[in-house]
Amino acid sequence: MQSWEKFSGNIEKSRIYHQRYHRAVSNPIRRKILELIACGKNLDDIKNELGLKSEELEYHLRVLESGFCIRRDGDEVFITKEGEVVERFKED
Repeated sequence: MQSWEKFSGNIEKSRIYHQRYHRAVSNPIRRKILELIACGKNLDDIKNELGLKSEELEYHLRVLESGFCIRRDGDEVFITKEGEVVERFKED
């Protein structure tokens, strides 16, 4: 997956980065996925808790990865610094 550093070279690249990031975090399902990943849930737990089909979860994970919010290593998913935005959306 591409690193966000690739998009830091000029204004146009920065605009693309921000569009991808905003798309990833603006969806409440994806924010909940980030929250569950941050809590240490695995993909099966996330799928079951949110009532998603495998292909629906995969779609959201691709958007989150494209938006620099997660990185994958095989079946494992890790939150990136950008993905930590979920903390701001948690209810007290």
